[in-house]
Amino acid sequence: MTKDNHSLSIEFILLGFTDNPNMKTLLFVLFFAIYLITMVGNLGLVALIVMERRLHTPMYIFLGNLALMDSCCSCAIIPKMLENFFSKDRLISLYECMGQFYFLCLAETADCFLLAAMAYDRYVAICCPLQYHSMMSKKLCVQMIIGTYIGGHLDSIIQVFLLLRLNFCGSHKINHFFCDVLPLYKLSCIDPYINELMIFIYSGSVQIFTITIVLISYLCILFTIFQMKSKEGRGKALSTCASHFLSVSIFYGSLLFTYIRPSSMKEEGTNTTVAIFYTVVIPILNPFIYSLRNKEVVNVMKRIVKKRKSYHNQKQVSSPGIS
Repeated sequence: MTKDNHSLSIEFILLGFTDNPNMKTLLFVLFFAIYLITMVGNLGLVALIVMERRLHTPMYIFLGNLALMDSCCSCAIIPKMLENFFSKDRLISLYECMGQFYFLCLAETADCFLLAAMAYDRYVAICCPLQYHSMMSKKLCVQMIIGTYIGGHLDSIIQVFLLLRLNFCGSHKINHFFCDVLPLYKLSCIDPYINELMIFIYSGSVQIFTITIVLISYLCILFTIFQMKSKEGRGKALSTCASHFLSVSIFYGSLLFTYIRPSSMKEEGTNTTVAIFYTVVIPILNPFIYSLRNKEVVNVMKRIVKKRKSYHNQKQVSSPGIS
């Protein structure tokens, strides 16, 4: 009992990026701006999809959930990062640490499944348009979403449970800007072999499975695009696929580079830099890549702006008469 109580009362020190005061101020402003844009972009997209009935299709339901998970990822990481820029001790308790990693793990695992679901949805829409409603029914869409969250929570529960079995001794300094598993393993008195094995088996299986679906879907889409007779249509389709595939490549590439490499090749400084891509860059990029390049979403936004303008103009016209 004493060991358990001692381990639960442990506090870690997040070393973050730098100790330079001028750099801290600059980084605070930068990441605060990124955080605001990320939250407004993703939650705004979620609100738009919920309010607009025309967007209640599998593609936008997946996109809305992706935006929700990106918001979850940003909320788990960036607020604590911003706090630590001006914190003297930069402490984080074990409970906070586990909570932070739980929601990060949930968001990243769910994103893997959602990106695969979105790739499959695009494959059906482009390659089998006449069979779309039968192959991508609302029932299947709901089942995919439920499966996504079950898979995400299961991964988080497994990883956090295995982390809590470790005893931490010696230095409690985490050379990272958030509570990631790999720096925590280095602080453990117990051999984290089982933890590393579970990451390789479960997380590796999730990534390989979803990457396979994404690659096969996009290869089939590219094959269909190159068969198009219209050069203009082919160019637009290729441009859209290229931006989607770029986002997917950065996301999966950074995750694979961080977690699935052999432990002998893992360097702390490199992991910190790469982690910025899947925790900060991807959540801010996704709303722009998947929505602002989408005509239907842009048209909905334009209609809402026009309605607000007309409502505002009517209010201005009616107000002099009232006075």
